[in-house]
Amino acid sequence: MRGWGPLTAVCLGTFMLLLDVTIVVVTLPDMAGALDASLSDLQWVVDGYALALAALLLGAGAAADILGRRRVHVAGVVLFAAASLLCGLASGPGTLVAARAVQGVGAAAMFATTLPLLGSVYQGRRRSAALGVWGAVSGGAAAVGPVLGGLLAQGPGWRWIFFVNLPVSVAAVWLTLRAVPESRGPRGMRVDWAGTAAFAGFAGGTTYAVVRAGEDGWTAPATLTSFAAAALALTVFVLVERRAAHPLLDLALLRRPAFVGVLAGALAFNGVAFGVTPYLSIWMQTLLGMSPVRGGLTLLPMTVAAMVTAVVVGRRFHGVPARLTIGGGLLLIGAGCFAQAVLGAGSDWTALVPGFVLVGVGTGFVSPTVAGAALASVEPARHGMAGGAVNTVRQLGYALGVAVFGTVLTSRMADDLPHGTAHALAGGGAAALRGVVPEHTLHAAFAAGLDRALVTAGCAGLVAGVLVLALVRAPRAAAAAAATGESTAATGESRTGAGESRAGAGESTAPAGVTESAVPTLSEEKTARRP
Repeated sequence: MRGWGPLTAVCLGTFMLLLDVTIVVVTLPDMAGALDASLSDLQWVVDGYALALAALLLGAGAAADILGRRRVHVAGVVLFAAASLLCGLASGPGTLVAARAVQGVGAAAMFATTLPLLGSVYQGRRRSAALGVWGAVSGGAAAVGPVLGGLLAQGPGWRWIFFVNLPVSVAAVWLTLRAVPESRGPRGMRVDWAGTAAFAGFAGGTTYAVVRAGEDGWTAPATLTSFAAAALALTVFVLVERRAAHPLLDLALLRRPAFVGVLAGALAFNGVAFGVTPYLSIWMQTLLGMSPVRGGLTLLPMTVAAMVTAVVVGRRFHGVPARLTIGGGLLLIGAGCFAQAVLGAGSDWTALVPGFVLVGVGTGFVSPTVAGAALASVEPARHGMAGGAVNTVRQLGYALGVAVFGTVLTSRMADDLPHGTAHALAGGGAAALRGVVPEHTLHAAFAAGLDRALVTAGCAGLVAGVLVLALVRAPRAAAAAAATGESTAATGESRTGAGESRAGAGESTAPAGVTESAVPTLSEEKTARRP
C-alpha cells in the first residue's frame, strides 16, 4: 500500500463535498440579509448544488472511466475550488446560485471517482480499513458542518464558508497528483450524454416548477409550462435509455418491485429527513434570535442520534431484511416530522428535540442499508447501476424536498400575512417586516407554515415507508449477503452498513447523502449490461 496518501487525498475531497452541504444551512439568514435574497433564491442556493450533483453523477463516473479517474477527480476539485471562490465573491443571489451549481458539477466529478480511486489502490483488509476511515470522515463532515458554518458566519462572515475550501483544495490536488495512481475502466465504453442531459432537464424542470408554484401558484402559466417541460424531458430520457447501448439506467430494472421500492425509499429519505431543515434554521435565527453557532448546535441531536444508531445497525442487524430497516426507518423519520409539528407563536427550539432524535434514529436505520438493498434487488452485473441510481435519486429527493416544503411553508404563511410578505419572512426578512406586521403575528405565521411543511414531510415519510415494506421483498439470503458486504461488484466497492465500511455510522447523516452507493462500479460493469 502506498501509505495513507491516497486515502488522505480522497478524504480531503469528500470532506469538502459533504461540508458544503451542511455548512450552508445555518448561514442562509446571513446570506439573505447580505444579498437581499428572496426565499426562492435561498432555495436555489441549496438546490442548485444538489441538482447538479444528482444530474451529472452517473455521467461523470462513466466519463472518468474513459478519461481517467484521477484526471477527472482533480478536474472536479479544481472546478469546485474555483466555484467556491465565486460563491465567496458573489455580489448578488443570481451569481451565488450559478456558482453553487458549478460547485455541484465539480462535486459530481469528485464523488463519482472517490471510491474507484480507493478501490484501485487498496485491496482486502486494507480496503475495508480505508473505507471505514472514509466513512468516518464523511460522518464527521456532516456533524461538523453546521457548527463550523455557524462559527465562520459569526466570525469572519458567511463568505468564509466558501473561502475555506481553497486551501483544502490546493492540498487535495497536490496530494492526489503525488500519491494516487491513474486508473481507467474497460475499453470500448461510451458516455450516455443524451441520457444525462435529459435527466438533468427533468430534475431541473421539476424543481423549478415547484419553486415557481410557491411564488405564482400551482396553476400559473410559468408553473404549468415548467412541469410540461419536465415531463417532456422525462419522456426523452425514457426513449434515450431504451435505445442506448450503455444506458445510465436499464429501464428493465423498473419492472422489479423490490428495486422500485428501494428507489422510492431513497427518493423520500433525504427529502423527508432534511428538506425542512433550512427553514427551521431560518426560523431559529430570524425569529428566535439565535446566533449562527447556536443554530448549528441545535441540529446535533439529530446528527448524533443518526451516527449512534447507524453504528448499532451496522454491528447488530446483520441479516435483518432491508424492508424492515429501510421501511421502519422511514416510518420513524415520518413520526419524527410529526413530532416536530407542534410549533406555535411562543415555541422555542427545544420543542423540536424529540422529533430531531426520532428523525436521527430513522436516518441511522436507512442510511447504512439502502444501498445494500438496491444491490440485493439486482444481479451482480447491475450493482454499479443500481447503486448509482440510488445515490442519484437521493440527491434529487433532497432538492425536491427543499422546493416542495418551501412552497408549502410560504403557502400557509400567506394565509396569515399581508400579500407578498410571506416570501420575505421565509427568506429571512423579519427585521423589515417588524414595523409592518405585529411580532406575535410573525411568529404565529412562521410556526404555522413550519407545522404544515413538517406534517407534509411526515405524510411523505409514512407513505414511503409503507411502499418499501410492501415492495422490497428480496430473498432473505440475498439481503443478508448485501448487508455483510458479500455481494460486491467487479471492483469490490459495493458497501453496506455492516461489511467493509462501518462508515454507515456517519456516511449519510448529511442532507446530500452522497455516500453509500456503488457508483464506482457503474461504468466498469456497463459492458455486462447489453451486447
